[in-house]
Amino acid sequence: MYFWPMRAVIQRVSHAKVEVEGRTTGAIEQGLLVLLGITHEDTRADMDWMIKKITQLRIFTDQAGKMNLSVQDIGGGILVVSQFTLYGNVKKGNRPSFTRSAPPDVAIPMYETFLAALRSVFGGPVATGEFGASMQVSLLNDGPVTIVLDSAMPEF
Repeated sequence: MYFWPMRAVIQRVSHAKVEVEGRTTGAIEQGLLVLLGITHEDTRADMDWMIKKITQLRIFTDQAGKMNLSVQDIGGGILVVSQFTLYGNVKKGNRPSFTRSAPPDVAIPMYETFLAALRSVFGGPVATGEFGASMQVSLLNDGPVTIVLDSAMPEF
């Protein structure tokens, strides 16, 4: 049996925000935009690994211009947006299948648990989108720096 892991696309941003129907649901200044994909097989261990990586990922530049600082080190924020399309499968045809994404009754509690756990270990602001809503995400990617994390392939 193949294991479909928790996935995240992380972008280093100068600022980012999420709007739903014209109202801002979450916004940060310098920090990380995290697009988070949850599948029905994710575990607490996947979540804990992902949170540790996100908060300790050294992708901000130090005074020497090297990527050597984490979002915690710079006092930045984290904006987390649920993103079921990270599990889009286009192996057959041109229309993605999202059967690997967790259904809402599984994904919503996992997403809420992820946010609570992230807030408990991260000292900075954590902002969010609105699960299941049509969201407009705007950001200024700094670098650009984009990292993909996959809990089943830590070396990825």
